[in-house]
Amino acid sequence: MAETIQKIDRDSYEPAYAQIARLLTQEISSGKFRPGDQLPSEATICGRYGVSPMTVRRAVNMLIDQGLVATRQGKGTFVKGLELGRSTFALDELQSLFRDKETSRVRLIRSRIVPASEEIARSLDITANDRVIYIRRLLLKNDEPFLCHDAHLIYDPTRPIVEAEMDLTSLHGLFSGTGETDIKKGLLLIRSTLLSAEEAALLRVAPSTPAFRLEHTFFDFNDRPVSFGYFICPSERLSFSAKVGIWD
Repeated sequence: MAETIQKIDRDSYEPAYAQIARLLTQEISSGKFRPGDQLPSEATICGRYGVSPMTVRRAVNMLIDQGLVATRQGKGTFVKGLELGRSTFALDELQSLFRDKETSRVRLIRSRIVPASEEIARSLDITANDRVIYIRRLLLKNDEPFLCHDAHLIYDPTRPIVEAEMDLTSLHGLFSGTGETDIKKGLLLIRSTLLSAEEAALLRVAPSTPAFRLEHTFFDFNDRPVSFGYFICPSERLSFSAKVGIWD
């Protein structure tokens, strides 16, 4: 029986290369091509869908970027096996918290100028005892404390990051992608810890409760660190998940 070849929709708003990438992904997902199998050649895919080699290369590059395939010089493109080391853990629970403005809000607990500790100075690439802005905020869900946020910012009123970070709604922007802060990139680090007495009181749990501490360092477009801080949350309130492999 002849193989049924799905056609690409020339009238679709979805580019031809994206359609081809999606169709190839479906074939990998269905098991037609398994880890180690070679995908059809560039010429074969061109003939199958009536597209140019450039279009096929763009489709294959999409699959490479997604970690589904890899090319071998002079041999072709092959389906990759499952790699747990490439898994990415998403912050879906935090993102949902910030997106739902009807059930969540931010309360400013403290804001002051303080001398930088050794830890803060290292994180912000400044000298110990340089002045920094310290902010503590409490994030609430349905009026119940969910997590605490501490942040230290370089004290420089001329930098737009300072004014933006003082805005209580800036956290919503960071998690929704709509923030207007002058941030180029960020480094996140998850640690396990125990809540201090003050943190536990704010979060209404017992002192020394196990917690996650999500540290963040943000950098401006000159690659200079502009803020360092952390979200801290009792471990039973927050989880991290990642999907690996191909999900339909």
